Amino acid sequence: MKILVINAGSSSLKCQYFVHQKSVALAMVERIGEESSYSQVQYQGKTFTHTLPICDHQEALEILLHLLQESHAIASIDEIDAIGHRVVHGGSIFTEPTPITAKVIAQIRALIPLAPLHNPANLKGIEIIAQRYPKIPQVAVFDTAFHQSIPQYASLYPIPYRLYEESKIQRYGFHGTSHAYVAKEASLLMGQALKNLNLISLHLGNGASITAIQGGKSIDTSMGFTPLEGLMMGTRCGDIDPAILPFLSRHHGMSMDMIDTMLNKESGLKGICGSNDMREILSKVTQNDPRSTLALTMYIHKIKKYIGAYTVLLGRVDAIIFTGGIGEHAPQVREIICANMQDSIGLDIAPLPNQSTEIPQEIHSKQSKIKIFVIPTNEELEIAVQTQKSLFN
Repeated sequence: MKILVINAGSSSLKCQYFVHQKSVALAMVERIGEESSYSQVQYQGKTFTHTLPICDHQEALEILLHLLQESHAIASIDEIDAIGHRVVHGGSIFTEPTPITAKVIAQIRALIPLAPLHNPANLKGIEIIAQRYPKIPQVAVFDTAFHQSIPQYASLYPIPYRLYEESKIQRYGFHGTSHAYVAKEASLLMGQALKNLNLISLHLGNGASITAIQGGKSIDTSMGFTPLEGLMMGTRCGDIDPAILPFLSRHHGMSMDMIDTMLNKESGLKGICGSNDMREILSKVTQNDPRSTLALTMYIHKIKKYIGAYTVLLGRVDAIIFTGGIGEHAPQVREIICANMQDSIGLDIAPLPNQSTEIPQEIHSKQSKIKIFVIPTNEELEIAVQTQKSLFN
C-alpha cells in the first residue's frame, strides 16, 4: 500500500511517502508566497533542495510531486493508492478518519471559524488534490477526533448551555493524532493491551498538551475550544483568568484582535523571558538568568499540576509518556517535571536512562510505581495507518 501524507500549513506544505507503512521519502516547501521560499526532498539518504519563489499552495504541491518523481521516490503519481491529510479541527462532526467527499469538504470549510489559522490551509491541500488528481482517494484525519471520547461533563464549559447548542462551544482538544500514536507505542513497549492501561501523555513542543488516556480513549485533555487553553507553551499563555481579557480591553485599550494576538503569539515562555526556544532558556538558566529561571519554573509548575489532576482522575496510572520536540529532547525538563513525585504518586525517574539519546526509552527507576517513557511521535505514520484502515480495511 502506497500512501502519501500531506500536512498543509499557512505558509508551508509537508508530505511523507509511505510504502507498506514504512516511510521512504520526505518532502517539504517552506515560506510559500515569499521570495525566500524553498523546497526539499529526502530519499535514500540523499537530500534534494531547490530555492526559488513559490507563489501559492498549488504551485508548492506541484513542485513537491515533481521532486518526488525527480528523486525517483515515486515513478508516477498514478502509483499512489491514497492520500491522507492532517486536518486540525473536526469539530463535533468528525470522530474518526473520514474519506473525503464534496460534502466533507463543505463541512471542513464550515469549521473554519473554530480553527481560522489551521483549517483553511489544510483545506487547500485537499482541494488541490481533488481538482488535479480526482481519482486518488483522500482521507481526512482530524487532530480533534481522538478526544471525542471525552465525557460531556468534562468537555462542556460552565457557561450558558445554549452556547453549546448554538455554537458548539466545548472542549475539543488537539494533538490527538500524536497522543493516540504514542499511547499505542507505549502499550507495545509494556507488552500489555492498550484497553487495560491508564496513561498520561505529554506532548511538549512549542505547542503543548497533556492527555489522560483510559483504555486507549481520551477522557480529558488540557487544550480546549482552541489550542490556547491548558499548559504554558512557547508563545501561548495556556490557562489564565478569563476576566483578564475585559480588563485589558477596558484599561489598556486593547481590541479583541490585539488580545488574541498577544495570548497566542506573545505570551507563554516568550512573554516571560523573551524566548520560546527551550534550548536557549535552559542555557540561560545555567547562567542564573532570573527571567529564564522564572519562565522554566512556571512551565514545570503547570505541567506538574496537570499530572497530579490526571492521576487522581484516572485513579491508577500505569505510565507517563513524554513526546514532542521538548518531551523527546530535553532530559533536564523531564527530570525537573518528575522530581519529588515519589512520595506523592510513586513516580521516580532514573537519571542515566533519562540522559540517553536513544529513543524510545524507558526512564523510570526500579522503585517507580509508574513507568516513564520517552517515545518519539510520528503523526504522519499514524495518519498513513488510519488512512489505509479507513479505505481498505
